[in-house]
Amino acid sequence: MTERKPEGMSFESWVEQQIVQARERGAFEGLAGAGRPLPRRDREKSSYEWALEWARREEADPVAMLPSGLVLRKEREDLPALVAAQPTEERARAVVEAHNARVDSYYRRPVEGVWIPVGMADVETELARWRADHPVVAAPPAEEPAPPAPSRRRGWWRRRAG
Repeated sequence: MTERKPEGMSFESWVEQQIVQARERGAFEGLAGAGRPLPRRDREKSSYEWALEWARREEADPVAMLPSGLVLRKEREDLPALVAAQPTEERARAVVEAHNARVDSYYRRPVEGVWIPVGMADVETELARWRADHPVVAAPPAEEPAPPAPSRRRGWWRRRAG
């Protein structure tokens, strides 16, 4: 950890001293991008452009930087595809109900920043769409079991008599 700036020393000279000490320790050796020029900028970037570039560079999801109302709207747009990917109707229902629970929670808590209206998803409409995409495959009719073949063995009482 870096020690505190000594009393009476200017900030600039203290920083320069820290840089010299780090260079002597070899802290700047083998850094990624060493020896390459910095990328040129044609114009100043907006904070939005900077944030998107940062998210791509750090492999972060840019959707996570959105306000909660916009995140829920994006989720609502992606909901039909997410529901269609579910293997069973129960799982599809659970996905829609979980989304609606998050929207309900959004409506119940105070919003930081701009309030963005988000509609609830209609569970029955989404399930009807799921059913249309996943038709029920009728099982082939079960064959009736063949009657058991008569046994050739005689019962013990017939063996004694005969």
